[in-house]
Amino acid sequence: MNTMFETIHNHQERAVLDAVIAAAADYKHVKEEEFLADVACVALNRLPPRYIRHDVDYAFYLTEREQAQNEAAIIEAVTFAFEFVQAKVAMRARR
Repeated sequence: MNTMFETIHNHQERAVLDAVIAAAADYKHVKEEEFLADVACVALNRLPPRYIRHDVDYAFYLTEREQAQNEAAIIEAVTFAFEFVQAKVAMRARR
């Protein structure tokens, strides 16, 4: 890949992964890596991508209100994702 593009990434990815890891403590029976990866995918698909080159750029261009709204949206998406994936696992177990 061209080196000029290597710094481009979706800011939401790191934030969602951190939120999934933090929330996993509240879901003690779900420590499997595949489960957590599914949760992260579902949460990321519920959020708009925010492509940036440097994390500091993202923080610099958002107001405090926008940052708070984004953090709340991430928490909401992760909570939904845990419940959604748990429900799917439970449905598969009933078959």
